[in-house]
Amino acid sequence: MRDSHSVEAAVGIEYYVTDSDGVGGHLRDRPTDFRVREREAFGADLRGLDAVVGSYPHLVFRATLRGWDTNDFASALSNKLAISRERVSWAGTKDKHAVTTQLFSVKHGENDLPAIAGAEIEVLGRAGRPVLFGDLIGNEFELVVRDADRPENAEAIANELRRFAGEGEGTSEDVAVPNYFGQQRFGSKRAITHRVGVDIVRGDWKSAATRYICETSQREPERTRTARERLGESREWERADELLPGGLRFERAIASRLAEGAETDEDYRAALERLPTNLQRMFTNAAQSYAFNRIVSERLRRGLPFGRPIEGDIVCFADENGLPDPDRTQVVEEDQLGIIKRHCERNRAFVTAPLVGTETEFGDGKPAAIARRVLDDLGLDRPDFDRPGEFGSSGTRRAIRVATDLGLGSEPLTLAFSLPKGSYATVLAREFLKVDPGGLA
Repeated sequence: MRDSHSVEAAVGIEYYVTDSDGVGGHLRDRPTDFRVREREAFGADLRGLDAVVGSYPHLVFRATLRGWDTNDFASALSNKLAISRERVSWAGTKDKHAVTTQLFSVKHGENDLPAIAGAEIEVLGRAGRPVLFGDLIGNEFELVVRDADRPENAEAIANELRRFAGEGEGTSEDVAVPNYFGQQRFGSKRAITHRVGVDIVRGDWKSAATRYICETSQREPERTRTARERLGESREWERADELLPGGLRFERAIASRLAEGAETDEDYRAALERLPTNLQRMFTNAAQSYAFNRIVSERLRRGLPFGRPIEGDIVCFADENGLPDPDRTQVVEEDQLGIIKRHCERNRAFVTAPLVGTETEFGDGKPAAIARRVLDDLGLDRPDFDRPGEFGSSGTRRAIRVATDLGLGSEPLTLAFSLPKGSYATVLAREFLKVDPGGLA
């Protein structure tokens, strides 16, 4: 185990679990260097194209996208069809700097779809409901590492990850890593969403709104930094459209509301509520993710196991797809350790940590002490997550380890693996590259 990059440590990712020097290099030199294919979970709801449109109004299709952000593709498709963007839905959001194969549906009476540049569309059938976010088991990845300095180190790193998967009881065929939330959860260029989220959970609406508009990052263009700093000093919110670059539309939306009045906490909260609801949720989710990362890092620091429970842990049991089900949990007591350990070895149960909310259960013993220590350090407690609208959360749980098979290719170095939904490819890739997170973005 070794210390992580300082940029990662700032979002709670404090360690690598491998000691070998990284291979170096970078990802995403071109879209074809980062391929993602969804493992779908929608087949039972799918009917043929001859299904009655009135009963099955949603046309389901698979799209392979090159250089398309998921949201932008959905907008382009709805524009071509001259329908509302809300009639297009999908199972998982993907990055534009990749080649992605993913499942969509569109509420559309015809069985044909228009051609769109950079998209290969395969119509699959009709359904009585739309494809929903989460209608997938996971994702298959193929990542190319360009300009690696030490590609020969990849096998040694893989072996260390197999030992981490085995946890001192031999070497596993699979590799495993801590199930951290990746850097992109918090902002690749400006890692700030978790800090805004912590402000919100604390009830400091003024700090949250002004931080989101004004706080800068050295990874941003100079013009953007200068504009943020100027607004931060002057608080001339009415000049935001003039000062801020056009791409900062969310910052402009908040500033527009503050220009109408910025006297009370309600004004600052109302300004944040000008944002799309998914972005409002993202702030609190990022705060939860930051606390989760810190809990995972503290467990690593203490040398506690990840693939098997200790007394006081809370485990989730597997659902019908073999994924952790956060609604089926159990606190591990001393006399249950043996049987629950066997469940974990067979992937029937998973050790978890909390994404803290109002209804979070901490368990007991060392795992509970770690979670409470992290929350105390952040100045947060469970009742603080009782916030209005999209800003509140009752909490859930997440597995602390993710395991996968791994294929290594050479010339250039290639990593091929699959992960369950919600896990980050970069969390595995970072163990191999050990570079500034910008090289993973």
